Amino acid sequence: MTHDLPIAVVFATMNRAEVAVNCVKALAAQTRVPEWVVVADNVSSDDTVERLEAISGLPFELIVHRMRDNRGNAGGVEEVMELAFGRGAAAVWILDDDSWPRPEALAAILTKPWDPHVVRHALQIDPETGRFTWPLQVADGKGGWRLVESLEEMPEGDFVRSRIIWTGAMVSRAVREKVGRVNGELFIRGEDEEYPWRIEQAGFVQEAVRHAVMDHPGPQHIVHWRFRKKNFFFESGLADWKLYYKVRNMVWLKRQQGGGWRAMAMAVTYALATVWIDGRPRLRLMWGAARDGWRGRLGKWQG
Repeated sequence: MTHDLPIAVVFATMNRAEVAVNCVKALAAQTRVPEWVVVADNVSSDDTVERLEAISGLPFELIVHRMRDNRGNAGGVEEVMELAFGRGAAAVWILDDDSWPRPEALAAILTKPWDPHVVRHALQIDPETGRFTWPLQVADGKGGWRLVESLEEMPEGDFVRSRIIWTGAMVSRAVREKVGRVNGELFIRGEDEEYPWRIEQAGFVQEAVRHAVMDHPGPQHIVHWRFRKKNFFFESGLADWKLYYKVRNMVWLKRQQGGGWRAMAMAVTYALATVWIDGRPRLRLMWGAARDGWRGRLGKWQG
């Protein structure tokens, strides 16, 4: 099946065979199927690759891209996104392996008129709570932004101005050519903020699509503070490697966005949150991550 707007879906996975297979099946059930689904396998040690390649009868071409090294979600998506555009995709739909689109999702995103300079995205809903997987920033109608956490809180309209979206975003070739490649050196927990920020800086608009919905599990333990109109989120109980990447990448990103003071403020905020919520033993890890972020030491953590 071919369309006048060839679409590729991309996601990365590792040792999550059942999850990845179910994501592919959800894409096969779309009312408007893509032309390609390109999966980056980050050197799985289970049967993820074999199970993906064994799926038959798909209405699209499934390409399993075997990574040479584990480069995390950021590196995986970087490679398969470039591969998809090289195949001729007009746009790439970025997913996680555990974000499963409901049948009408892709069709809703591609509702005409299609504008390649607008980054449309699906809404992510946590199946357990029925609320958004992560709070969404939408235009408040006064020149600013506000957070919404459910479909009921969304402004009216099928397409709503939003910002800082990664999972579920449809990135056109025009956007990719101006914004550039995904920064694979962020590994995980950084590309989801850095790439949307670059999209915004390049002058592109982002829109939430009301009728494009994906089921995507949300974080289990999250703390939300608001101070001087700024929002800060902290996930308690994260594994050491997840906390490291989160802190390192946020410190690095804040230094790119606003210089040293913003980076220092982010590091101090995370330090206080870490001590208060997770306890003093994690402070050493947190400061090591902040130091690496400040110095621009990206890539896979060697700790």
